[in-house]
Formats: sequence, C-alpha cells, structure tokens
Amino acid sequence: MQFPKSELIINPDKSIYHLNLLPGDVPPFVITVGDPNRVDLIGQKIDAIYKTVKNREFSALLGRLGDKDVLILSTGIGTDNIDIVLNELDALVNIDFATREEKTTKTKLFIIRLGTSGTLDDSIDLGSIVVSKYAIGLDNLGHFYGGELSPQTLELNQKILEFSATNGLHTSPYGCSSGQKLEAVFPAEWKRGITITAPGFYGPQGRQLRIPNRYPDLLDKLAGFSFHGVKTTNLEMETAGIYTMAERLGHEALSVNGILANRKLQTFASSPAEVVENMVDQSLEVIRWMQL
Repeated sequence: MQFPKSELIINPDKSIYHLNLLPGDVPPFVITVGDPNRVDLIGQKIDAIYKTVKNREFSALLGRLGDKDVLILSTGIGTDNIDIVLNELDALVNIDFATREEKTTKTKLFIIRLGTSGTLDDSIDLGSIVVSKYAIGLDNLGHFYGGELSPQTLELNQKILEFSATNGLHTSPYGCSSGQKLEAVFPAEWKRGITITAPGFYGPQGRQLRIPNRYPDLLDKLAGFSFHGVKTTNLEMETAGIYTMAERLGHEALSVNGILANRKLQTFASSPAEVVENMVDQSLEVIRWMQL
C-alpha cells in the first residue's frame, strides 16, 4: 500500500516534513531532549559531528559517540510534539520514500530521552537521576492509536484506569512500559519509578497561580499509585508519549530524568544547569559503552 501525499509529507529535498531529516540520517541510537539548546550542549560532549539540521523547535545533530552513530534531537515540549517526532523518525527508517511503501525489513530504534522533571517523593533529592520504568499519560495521545501492546502494558493500563476512577481524577489515563533492553543497561543504583506525563506545566501538574486548580489534591493521589512494587516518582510532559508510540511502532525507549524540583517539599534546584549537565554526562557515558 502506498502512503498518500497528504499522510506522508515529503519535502522537495526528500526530507520528512517537520524534522527536515533525510532517510539515512537516523541511526539506531537516538537521544531526544526537550530543549533545542540541549542539543548543542550534548554536541559539545560527543566525539564527532557529521550534520546539523534545524527547523521550528526541532534541532537535530548527527554524530558519533564511542563506536556508534547517534542522532540527538530536540522534541520541544509536550506529547503533541512527540506524536510528530516518533511518527517521522519511524517513517525515515521503515518507509521507502521512493515508493511510499512500508519496508519489509524493519529497523528498530533505541530512543533515550534525557529530560528534567519534578519528583513527588520527598526521599528523592534534588539533582538525583530517575529512570522511568513505567509511564502514565494524563494526556490523550495513546487513545488515538491501536496496535498490539504487551501483556504488561495492558495490565498497567487496566490498573491505572481503575485507580483513576476510584480516586475521582476524571481522566482516562494510559499506561506504558520502558524498553527492557535499554532499562537493563542503565545503572541499577539509579532510582526506578513511574513517571506521570501531564498535558501541561501548571494546572495539569497540580500547580496553581491565578486560576484555581480543580484538583488541589492531584499530586497526593498520583503519588499513591504503584505497579508491581514500583512507585510513582515524578512528573513531566513527554515520557508516556514516547513510550506508547515506541511500543506500537516496534522500537525501544527509555526516559532518564534529572530532578530539578521536589513538588512535595516545594523546593527547586539552586543550579538547574548543573543538574542537567550531570545527568547528561552520566547518561552519555552509559550510551557510549552500551551494546544492544
């Protein structure tokens, strides 16, 4: 089946519509960040840079880290952007742009998000690194897609829907799991947790400025959810979207979170740039040597 021009939009230079990347620009290892400036930060720490591309909030850098090629890509903020990024990355490796047909042999991507987050657990120190073993989406991205899900993801979906109904959250959250191979190679001493992905930074994450929050006890309720002994640890805005799209497309994804805020204690890191740089440095060292 050919994908119509309205569904798969290819630019005149044969690049994909939003990311402006060409087939051949996407190696198996992809590092995503929210902030375009963080692409430049990581670019200073890798061994070689082959290519840079910038379009809208999407900034990409193709280079080498150790013995592997890596693509470093900014997604911008939110799961609406993740929908674009994951679909277009997959199209670049699994659709033949010349024929507009799905390739018979599929390429699996290993997608690692290096992001920042706020913790719901007062035992997690500012500056800590939390690995998202599972993610819960309070947005609605996951509900727009079918496709096969693992038994573990289906079980998590059922548990979080029951939890939401019992606690009167008036949402229809979806659950998703990290890539098992990726999760296994990151240090065991790094905290594992469930990451909540919210569709906004203020009200959807329990913050209140001048508009009253409809769910003032949202954070306390979310902190009470656990799955197979793994507790809810943190809040951010992209992880669940990455996980749910990656699983449906046959890729592996993992989210690594530098903790900038403790929402329970209402504290914020005094030097957020140092937290980000430390998380990036430690993660790049893992990625440099990983073999999958």
